[in-house]
Amino acid sequence: MVGYGTALQLGMPGGIDGLAQEWADLSGRAVVRDEVKLPGTGCIGFVSAPFSASSKAGAVIVVPRTVVGRRKGRWWVTRIGVRELPYLREVEPQLGPPAGPGEVLFTQGALSEQQWREQVAEAVRRVAGGQLEKVVLARDIEATCDRPVDPRWLLQRLARRYDGCATFWVDSLVGATPEFLVRSERGLVTSRVLAGTVGRTGNDVQDLAHAASLAHSSKDLEEHKYAVRSVADALAPFCASMNVPETPFVLHLPNVMHLATDVTGVLDRPVRAARQPAGMRGRPAPTSVLDLARALHPSAAVCGTPTRTAAGVIAELEGMDRDRYAGPVGWVDAAGDGELGIALRCARVNPEDPRRLRLFAGCGIVAGSDPAKELAESQAKLVPMQHALSGAPDDHGGAAANPRTNR
Repeated sequence: MVGYGTALQLGMPGGIDGLAQEWADLSGRAVVRDEVKLPGTGCIGFVSAPFSASSKAGAVIVVPRTVVGRRKGRWWVTRIGVRELPYLREVEPQLGPPAGPGEVLFTQGALSEQQWREQVAEAVRRVAGGQLEKVVLARDIEATCDRPVDPRWLLQRLARRYDGCATFWVDSLVGATPEFLVRSERGLVTSRVLAGTVGRTGNDVQDLAHAASLAHSSKDLEEHKYAVRSVADALAPFCASMNVPETPFVLHLPNVMHLATDVTGVLDRPVRAARQPAGMRGRPAPTSVLDLARALHPSAAVCGTPTRTAAGVIAELEGMDRDRYAGPVGWVDAAGDGELGIALRCARVNPEDPRRLRLFAGCGIVAGSDPAKELAESQAKLVPMQHALSGAPDDHGGAAANPRTNR
């Protein structure tokens, strides 16, 4: 699904908490003509929220003027904010070919690599001392480009290279995430949990051996168990039935492999064709994808266990505002169906200077974590955005930018 233009943009301080009611009120006022009647048609909002409610970034809902969607072989175009039926030719003349960012300089972010390793070591000491079971520590790097970033350039490269991920651009946040926080469609809910990671070598035999090692790693299985448990516990109050697999599978991506589990359920109060009118407010409300995201975020996969303790350790040790990294990002329709990923493998373009970006990566820290290995894992997770900005030409052609690194 692609949205173009802005019919309405609603920004608000804080995190995901207030979005469900704001969207219900906003979409409930829309007059909709929808002949397709599939999830993702009608009034659509693109959503991005920060990891922490205390972040300066705030949350945003963007209602586009034009939406182009595809589902199960059917295509549709939705126009929002005007009466005329849109045609793609109205949009195309406004768009030139995507332009690359030119030369790119990468520099360290809030912490140097050595400082971050020291913070990981401190987190390991706290886990080993019983203060918490797991904490996810993130780091950032800065990118400065010769020219303003064209989001289409990044999206094109990310979608081609990481076609198994969800590629997104919402209000200057861009990335390709392998992890769905939650998907809700007509009463069925799914959340994909990723925790436990190993890099790929490019050698199929070695990668299969690494995948087998990952699947039997006590450290990674422990980290994964905490993440799955946090998701299952958060979804349980909303579901009439659930399926939580006992054993994860290994998800193969171009640059890394993850332990993955798909937690599924049937909603106890699924969304209906529209939100409740004012006269029905006393009845139990249907559950929207934003309600589910509020309950799930932050999961152990991006925060830790116990959640409140881990969030405190993150605030103390990371030395930065995560902005919208590791926050919910995706879309919601007027019925409350939608898909929200976790903003991983991503960057935030500086709104005041679109030549500058912050790139993010994080790692789950448990008692058996090694700071040097965690740094290597974080570097592997930065590769998708670095490649999109300035890597080798992608598999489908196209010139690459010229990277420079200053550590």
